[in-house]
Order: sequence, then structure tokens, then C-alpha cells
Amino acid sequence: MSQKHLKEAFISNLNGTSLLEISLGLSLAPLCLLCRGLLLILYYLHYRKPLSSRKYSLLLDFLVLVSPLLFSCTVLSPVIFFMPPIIAAFCAGIFSKIYSQTKHETRVPFRQMVKDFQKMHLDPEYIPAITAFRVYVNVLTSISILAVDFPQYPRRYAKAETYGTGVMDLGVGAFIFGNAVVCPEVRQKSYMTQPTFSNLARQFFSVWPLIFLGIGRLLSVKSIEYHEHTSEYGVHWNFFFTLAFVRLAASLLLAIFPKNNSWIVAINLAVLYQLILNTTSLKMFILHGSNGRDTRVGFLNANREGLLSLFGYLAIYMASVQVGLCLLKCRNSVKGWIEALRFLLLTVLVLFVFLHVSQAYADPVSRRMANLSYCIWVVAHCLTFFICFVVTDLTLVFTKLLVEGSSVPCCWNIVKPPNASKKHETEAVPVGREGKLSHICLISAINKNQLLFFLLANVMTGIVNILIDTIHSKTAFTLCILHLYMFFNCLIMHILHAKNIVLKFW
Repeated sequence: MSQKHLKEAFISNLNGTSLLEISLGLSLAPLCLLCRGLLLILYYLHYRKPLSSRKYSLLLDFLVLVSPLLFSCTVLSPVIFFMPPIIAAFCAGIFSKIYSQTKHETRVPFRQMVKDFQKMHLDPEYIPAITAFRVYVNVLTSISILAVDFPQYPRRYAKAETYGTGVMDLGVGAFIFGNAVVCPEVRQKSYMTQPTFSNLARQFFSVWPLIFLGIGRLLSVKSIEYHEHTSEYGVHWNFFFTLAFVRLAASLLLAIFPKNNSWIVAINLAVLYQLILNTTSLKMFILHGSNGRDTRVGFLNANREGLLSLFGYLAIYMASVQVGLCLLKCRNSVKGWIEALRFLLLTVLVLFVFLHVSQAYADPVSRRMANLSYCIWVVAHCLTFFICFVVTDLTLVFTKLLVEGSSVPCCWNIVKPPNASKKHETEAVPVGREGKLSHICLISAINKNQLLFFLLANVMTGIVNILIDTIHSKTAFTLCILHLYMFFNCLIMHILHAKNIVLKFW
């Protein structure tokens, strides 16, 4: 077999992993974020100044926020179930040290501190958990698209062929979810009051870079005979096209239906699509082509997975718009967010019950078809992932209450501390310090140029695969390559952020 066919076989015919393993793996990112925040607060407690060095800040962020995820999906994957408890225990130890050093100074009972914490007012204009969610989806995707070509990456984490739940199967839907929760319709931009035609024209203009990138990827892959997983999207289709067309279709639907009812549209889309799959020959067409022997003759046959899965991804997008509207309601207090967490947890529980019913009576999860079970699974796991980030942020806010003057980049600003005088009601925590910290934060750096980060990761993945025989790489070499690859991508984002450069021209 040629190198191209070897690599295609290496990432094909896989069955995914369990929902529990994916859930535990997703908890690592929020725990790493919590660990970084607690370390910065502990540093401030000892030195009475924030970590202001760009060099050391980047190094800390990479080693704590990125490197553990690289190890978890390679050499530490056999012990993935032990990693979240170990990191959680380490975080608990840091918190205990901070609390023990501050309780003698504050002399406030712990119960009173919890009451004060619940009364704290947070910046309603910025929800750090949304930023962290979107950035980490990008980071995890960037790690996986290269790591999957190495033998150290477990085959159960790669995309399932037809049915199954691989980590990379979730990544595709999570990208759709992350885009939808911050879409213009959710953020209620001023131009949303303009006529529908003007809004749709603006949306079309905003997605042309995705179409351009999709065409560029298609031409480059075909010209160099790069290995492809054809049953993922088809012969000519790719994820950039899916993102672009889902956004356009969603804008059209949101122009017709009230956005507050987007969840109804999502349910109708997903259920109707599943009914058609089950009652017609559409499922057989997606899996085996029009002749039943996996023909790729004709545009529809060639790209049937990419074209027909648009219905499922559109349902995920519409459901995520509803989530975004719910999240961006003005909850400017800790107590308000605790109540929101209860509602989100109840929603997740209901979704997992529906997932069980859907898999039992409709169809197992299939990213290839983006069926009903897949839509429910993506929304449920994305909400779980987001909840973990909110809990992380609230924990850091409470810890900042213990250490007066401390700050954590990409964490909630305290707009009104408990028992604040009226004079300080609208004052945030030291703006200068918070601004400086966010300026040297890797999360902020990637967030500012997310599409560029994803594009750079794709280009670097291609270069590494062309230059290196990834399938036969040794463990030490694999870890070295993956760390260099991610550090280079992060360093570019860090430099652009430090120079305040946003490469967005549309």
C-alpha cells in the first residue's frame, strides 16, 4: 500500500469510545484552567504583585493549559480516568494553602464568606466561560487533527466510521455550538433591526472567508494527493463548507422564525430528519450510495455525507442559538449564575435521558449522518463542558475574594464587592491590572484570532504529515513533535495579541 492509503486506513473503520470517557476527558480543560488561576492567585499572595512577565506567562499557560491535554490523548490515555481526580486534588491543595494563609488575616467565618460571595456582582458584559469554551474547542481540535495520525493517539478517540462516539466526532459539533452561542442574532447587533435582506447580505459577506478556505483546502488536498477520510464529508466537501452553509441557512431561518423559538425549530429539524432517515431509503443512500455499492459517481453521490448532514448540524446550530440567548440574559450576580447552573444541569440531565431513548428506539449516534442522537449528544456534552467552565470561574471568583487585589486573566471581573459603599458600586477591580493580565493571557490571544489559529493548525498538520512518517513514529518523537507544533501555534497567537493585531478583513 502507498503511504497515502496507509494513512487513510489508519484513520478509517473505527468505532469510538464511551460517553463516560469523553466526559472525563472534557473535564480536564476546566481543571487545568482552575489550576492556572489558583497558581496565579498563590503567586500574588506570596509576592503581592501579579505575574507580569510575558515570557513566563506564556510558558505557564502552555505548560498548564495545553501540555496536560497533549499527554492525556497520547501516553496518559490508558490512565485517563485517574487524571481528573489527581488534578482536582492538586487544585484543592492549592486552594487549601491559600485559605489557610488568608483566614488569619480576614478573620471572617467561612459561612459568612460564602454569603458575601453570593452577593457579589459580576461584569454582565463578559462571560469568560463562553470564551474559554470556544478557545478550548479550537485547542483540542488542533491537537487531535495532528495527533490522530500518530500511533500514540488511541484509535477509539478518532472519528467513528458510521456509528459511535469518538472524541473527534464531538469536536465537529462543538465547533457549530461555539459559533452559534455568539452569533450576531444572539448578540443582538444593531444591524439586526435592519430589513431581512440587508441582514442576510451581511451574513453572506461574513462567511465568504469560510467558503474561500474550503475551496483552498479542496484544491491543496487534491493537488498533493493528501490522505483523506472520504466517508467523513465526501470527495469534495469539507468542514469549512459545512460551517459556511450552516451559518447562512441559520440566518435565513432566524429571519423567518422568532429567535426565541429557535429551540422549537431545532427539535422539528432534528426529529423530521430522523423520521426521513428511518422511513425512507435516505439512510442507505448516505451509507452506501445510490447503487448500494458505495458509488461516488455524480456530485450528490460524491458528497452525500457532507450535504445531508447539514440538516443535523443546522439543528445543533439552532439549539445552540437558544442556549446563547439563555446565557446572555443579564445575570450580574453570583447567586444568579448559581441558579442558571441548576437550570443547565437539569437540562443536561433531560438531554441524556432523551439520548438514551433516541439510541434505543431511533438510531445510535452517527456523526456521519448527524442524526437525532448525534444532535442530542453534542448539545448535552457541550452544555456539560460549559457548566464545568462556569464552575471554574465561580471558584476563582471566590478565591479572589480571599486574596484582596488578586486577579486572574479571562476570569470574571468583580463589579460590586459585598458590602461595597455606593461610591464604589460601579467600579470594577483594578482596570489597569486586569487589562495588563488579559494582554498576556493565552486564552485571550487565541480568542482574538480563532479562525487564524484553526487555519494555522491545519496548515502545520499538512506540513508535518508531508515531512514525517507519522504512522511509525516512536513515543518520544511524537510527544516532541506535538509539543513543538502546539507551542508554535500558540506563540504566533501570543505575538499577534501582544502587538494587538487581529487578522480579520471581512
